Amino acid sequence: MTVYKIAVVGSGYMGGGIAQVLALAGHTVQIADVSAEIAASNLDRLLTEAGQFVADGLFPDDAVTRIRENVTAAETIEDAVKDADVIEEAVPEKIEIKHATLARISAAAGPDAIIGSNTSTILIGELAEAVANPERFIGVHFSNPAPFIPGVELITHDGTSEEIIPVVEEIVRSTGKLTARVGDAVGFALNRLQYALFHEASQIVEEGIATASDIDTIVRTTFGFRLPFFGPFAIADMAGLDVYAACYASLQTRWPERFATPGSLKELVDAGKFGTKSGAGYLDVPAERTPELIAYRNRAYVAMQKLIDELGPAPIQGD
Repeated sequence: MTVYKIAVVGSGYMGGGIAQVLALAGHTVQIADVSAEIAASNLDRLLTEAGQFVADGLFPDDAVTRIRENVTAAETIEDAVKDADVIEEAVPEKIEIKHATLARISAAAGPDAIIGSNTSTILIGELAEAVANPERFIGVHFSNPAPFIPGVELITHDGTSEEIIPVVEEIVRSTGKLTARVGDAVGFALNRLQYALFHEASQIVEEGIATASDIDTIVRTTFGFRLPFFGPFAIADMAGLDVYAACYASLQTRWPERFATPGSLKELVDAGKFGTKSGAGYLDVPAERTPELIAYRNRAYVAMQKLIDELGPAPIQGD
């Protein structure tokens, strides 16, 4: 594995968590913030947190030592980025703050240093306006809590160089995380999906159909129960795309525009591609693999329930 010099600008909970996982992967990390005092204080916090994570069995036994060896707090943003191979910006989600920070970063960093942003919703193309040599700029969106959520969105803008993408993928994957390439659109993929679910859930509560608590129960015990193993397209393929089309037709009796049948679904069904039962759908899983897939699915769901039983209910509500 190549060891990179990485600067993380913004050392709060997101930036700090990113610094932790990069350090545990063996990279040399400098954190920076609005002042040297804040960066130093946050480094102390990261070490204390890491110690608790070790005690809880969430980090390896030598995590504190490795983080202490690999992470330092810089005096200034300029000091952190001047010799860095890669920089990750993780400041608050306000475009004016990000623009000002990215301008400082790109002015002080080497001309070939890769610059990433941990923005969760702001267009990468808009942020790139503040970056000198914007071809080296890319969105690298970790989720909270960064040490424990395994997926990372990589978002390119129109001018992003194709050459930097494999480098960023290598670094992220060295931490044990998985990357997904996403186009530049407001909210990207993760938050468009997340907020679409929240919007519909909120409407159901407002219409008096179910309480917030009951909706949470429905989500985590039904379709949400499947999501650690399968994404929405795999779930649809296994359920049957013809079944999905029929359900859309039913929903349209009440909400014809809100639940209009997706064009891609209609095209597949019209072509006789119903998912795993026909050997072709969104993911084109061969029909002969269906028994193996169903067996895996069933084992996965039983294993998930055992894990939930072992952990017990989340401490959200009292008895």
